[in-house]
Amino acid sequence: MCLGVPGQIKEIYENAGARMGKVNFGGIVKEVCLEYVPEATIGDYTIVHVGFAITRLDEQSALETLQMFHDLGILEEELNPEMPEADEEMPLGG
Repeated sequence: MCLGVPGQIKEIYENAGARMGKVNFGGIVKEVCLEYVPEATIGDYTIVHVGFAITRLDEQSALETLQMFHDLGILEEELNPEMPEADEEMPLGG
């Protein structure tokens, strides 16, 4: 699954010529590319998809979506996937 997850920008900096930032997703902080949202500032909420901030959104919408993802148990799944290494076999069945 690859969802766009809302998070709050906590830090902005440049890394290898790219505008980057630390984004807080309800307690989980990740490094995110901010190149697609040059108008975003610290404190803004953004939707992040596969490591790229793709749009800004309002705080209420962001917090409601984060809560819904958390309640459904998919927030941690999206942000901390525990995938086996490519060489390892995936277990079958459940």
